[in-house]
Formats: sequence, C-alpha cells, structure tokens
Amino acid sequence: MDQLLPHPGTSVPHPSPVPPGSGWPGDPAPSDTIRATTPPQVARLAARARALDELDALVSVCRACPGLVQWREQVAGQKRAAYADQPYWGRPAPGWGDPQAHALIVGLAPAAHGANRTGRIFTGDRSGDWLYAALHRAGLANQPTSSHAADGLELTGVRITAPVHCAPPQNLPTTTEKATCAPWLDREIQLLSPHLESILALGGIAWTETLRTARRLGWTVPKPAPKFGHGAEAPLEMPDGRTVRLIGCYHVSQQNTFTGRLTETMLDEVMGKLRRA
Repeated sequence: MDQLLPHPGTSVPHPSPVPPGSGWPGDPAPSDTIRATTPPQVARLAARARALDELDALVSVCRACPGLVQWREQVAGQKRAAYADQPYWGRPAPGWGDPQAHALIVGLAPAAHGANRTGRIFTGDRSGDWLYAALHRAGLANQPTSSHAADGLELTGVRITAPVHCAPPQNLPTTTEKATCAPWLDREIQLLSPHLESILALGGIAWTETLRTARRLGWTVPKPAPKFGHGAEAPLEMPDGRTVRLIGCYHVSQQNTFTGRLTETMLDEVMGKLRRA
C-alpha cells in the first residue's frame, strides 16, 4: 500500500490497494470477509454464498491467483499518470447492478486502469463509456456515464459481471485463471436464475465461458455448440424448463469501437433485446 489519496467522489483518503471495510463507496466486503487463497477455497466459498451481496463480498477479496494478485496490485501502486492523484481499488471487481436483474451482461475482465482503479466493473474507461451510454439509451441505466463508484449510477433490470474478476496483463487471462474464477460466475448465475431471461455476452470469450457455465449448472445447451457472432442468439434451457436467451455482441473494446467494427447502432440493437417484453 502507498500513501493515502482522496477518492474522486467522496474525498475520503485511501491507500492503494484499498483494504476491505475501509469506506470505499460500494465496497461489499467488511474487514473480516474470508479471503479465498486457492482454487478449492473459491469453489467452496462460492457454493456457500446464499445471496449476491455475500458473493460479491467474497469475490472482492479473492487472492486465489497469485499472478493476478501481483499484477493488479502492481498497477495500483504504479498508477497511470492521468490518475496519479487518485487511490486505486486494486482488488477483484465483483458483479454489479440490479440484484433482481432479468438480464445479465458478461464481459471479460476488469481493465487495469478502469475497474481496477474505480472498483466498479466497466467504470472509468472507454469501454464503460460505450456500455453505460447504450444502457442509458435502452432505459436500463439512470445516467449515460460511469466515472467512479460514488457517481450515482443505478441499473434497472440488468447486472454486469465477468468470467475473471481481476485485471489481467494484456487483458488476457490464462486458462488456469479462468478456471479458478469460474465458480464465482457459476454461483452468480445460479443466484440470478429465478428472474433471469437473457444473457448478453460481450465477445467470444464471454460467450464460451457462459456456455461452459450453463453446462456446469446442468442447463441444456444446443448441439453443436452455438457459434459466437454479433447478434447471434442461442436458447439455454434451465432444469426447470425455462429458457434463457444467450445473445452475442462484439466487445465494447477500443479496438472494436475505434475501427467501426462495433457501432452505436449495432450496440443499441442488441441492448434492445435485453429489455423485458
């Protein structure tokens, strides 16, 4: 941890990384939250979580991937020059949004200077700018911007998560890191399942990891496995017979939005599918 710096929304000073229970806005974890340090512990703790707020607290203090812990905390200590006057969250970014969401958006992993800095998924970077603006246009967010965890943003009917909750080097988590983090996503979708109607996968990795989660949960997945594509759809049947619609969307990365591979119109079209009929 380095010197204390004021949070941009509350002006409360924090070190980087931020200890749980120290007053960061939106921090779901009290100081005594159990920390998973191995993959088996992740699996056990995830299975025991009885509510999303409990799951989010456990996710936010996880230390089961040594390489990711080292990287996220290194970034939090070194900072980007533009944010040198701010504290960095430097911990896993849990899922966030409406706890009774009928729609779930699945990304990839937190950005090193986005959610790893702000503590809220897809917040504080260009990808988040695109995503939350589209959610606002679709009537699923109360404002079009997401700058920090105390900015007043609220989501209605939708929650956002990722298969990997720590910022990875080069934005590319390893196969082992994805497998270690998988029980968190499994349990999150289980807890959302009573209301869940649709899942929007941002990119091919999110699509693949969502299909893997569905299979682990005993859902029926079409065969052959549905292929990812922008606007692609696949029905996933829960054991109780209800169907969740999986929808594909190109990731809101700068690589896609700057080149025009993903346009606002294309994003709005898939967002429209998330709204309850």
